[in-house]
Amino acid sequence: MLTNPASDRVRRVRRLARRAARAQLGQLLVEGPQACREAALAGLVLDLYTTPDAAAARPEIAAATLRSGGRPHEASPQYLRAISADAQGMAAVARDPWAGLDWAPEVARRPALVAVFEQIRDPGNAGTAIRAADAAGAGLVIFADQAVDPTAPKVIRASAGSYFHLPVVRAGAALDLVAALRQAGLQVLAADAAGPVPLGRTDLAKPTAWLFGNEARGLSQTALTASDKVVRVEIHGRAESLNLAMAATLCLYASAGALRGG
Repeated sequence: MLTNPASDRVRRVRRLARRAARAQLGQLLVEGPQACREAALAGLVLDLYTTPDAAAARPEIAAATLRSGGRPHEASPQYLRAISADAQGMAAVARDPWAGLDWAPEVARRPALVAVFEQIRDPGNAGTAIRAADAAGAGLVIFADQAVDPTAPKVIRASAGSYFHLPVVRAGAALDLVAALRQAGLQVLAADAAGPVPLGRTDLAKPTAWLFGNEARGLSQTALTASDKVVRVEIHGRAESLNLAMAATLCLYASAGALRGG
């Protein structure tokens, strides 16, 4: 059992909390049983660290790690806390499945549903947004224009492992994306609380790229102007607004239903 929280191994794992190290190594720090499970089932885990209690509760994660050639390690609770305060008894070093996958127009040519997040900044929102896109069956998520790093451990954890299910790429200004998305055969819809077109009256039965903006400021005027339509999610109660992840979920699910004929 690994017990020394000051070991070189812990320091090597902890450096993956830094973006530069993740980019250099093409590896991720994965925190918590659910995200570790999805990484292991995808065959991406290189090293799995679990407390005895966590290993006993979720034996399938270590088994999946072994099947793909990874190495499970039992460790003390103190050791896991030294790796990550958010480990919940389990953490992993995993290969980043999207390392080296840069935004290019060709990436958008196959998916019928794409989610673009412009300047999304909160890791929790970002992870939830990836999870929503995954649940709705989107084929691509793009983080545009100074958005939070989608490889950050907090984003991976908040995605509940959905990061490992569909391509997540970074891009520059949303304006530069719009023309390429349109050329890929996608209509480009912008979600905005003041949009003139209600979601329920929007034709979604065609391949679609949705643009979502910053949590506080929404989409840039440039992105709004460049889109094909600006769509609003109607609020029927007294809520002032919907948060970003919730609005994205509603829009993506509406598209998913329309694309599937109902």
